Amino acid sequence: MWEKKMRVLLVGSGGREHALAATLARSPHLTALFIAPGNPGTAEHGVNVAIGAEDVPALITFAKEQAIDLIVPGPEAPLVAGLADACAQAHIACAGPTQAAARLEGSKSFTKEICYAAGIPTARGERFTNVEDAITYLHECGAPIVVKADGLAAGKGVVVAQTLAEAEDAVRDMMTQGSMGDAGKSVVIEDCLVGEEVSLFAFCSGESAVLIGAAQDHKRIGDGDTGPNTGGMGAVSPPVGLTAPHRKRRSIPWCAPCCVKWRTGAHLLEALFLQALC
Repeated sequence: MWEKKMRVLLVGSGGREHALAATLARSPHLTALFIAPGNPGTAEHGVNVAIGAEDVPALITFAKEQAIDLIVPGPEAPLVAGLADACAQAHIACAGPTQAAARLEGSKSFTKEICYAAGIPTARGERFTNVEDAITYLHECGAPIVVKADGLAAGKGVVVAQTLAEAEDAVRDMMTQGSMGDAGKSVVIEDCLVGEEVSLFAFCSGESAVLIGAAQDHKRIGDGDTGPNTGGMGAVSPPVGLTAPHRKRRSIPWCAPCCVKWRTGAHLLEALFLQALC
């Protein structure tokens, strides 16, 4: 039976971290909970610390000073910045993947390459670093079409364009105007697929994967699934109409090939997040 008492540092400042803080605070194994930087909601469950979520050196220094047993990153950005790698060097447990493994979330074009190599179905698409090349491709494909910032954009880097004019504006906003910062310096342009979007979650270790759940995120800001994407307006779990056997059938053909085709030398030890159209 697990009896160890733990001091935990939760990293992040959003609603996700509020939910994680509330859950962690209920554990009988918790002796101290710190959240960096946290928000007013997390302050009800632990101690907020004025350290940015991507300030990896400061997070490690604080963890050492406070004898932290476990670091739990909420957002993706700290993992892409190498938080798990720094934790390993400091001999601190971290509930997240290495920087190399986090490329699956940090680069949409890299993830598509993994999908192609593993035979995982994905929308046809191309990556562009030149605005005019991207616009030429838009006109070759036609609308509707999807324009995505290649890097991390807090869930806001996707535009489902119904017209070529809207798609061109999205490309120029990201690549010329810098609306998505560094994340939009390159873009991925994909065919527009229509269907019910579902997110699947699995724990992965090496080449093994175990499905742990599914959810349907509602990202658009307006009623009736209209308007621009947000970081998330709400989610339903489990998704309505998606049975457990159906979830298993969807996940098994994708999780294992993704792990097997991992060719960067990174050991994939994380919670894998997959999105599917049903």
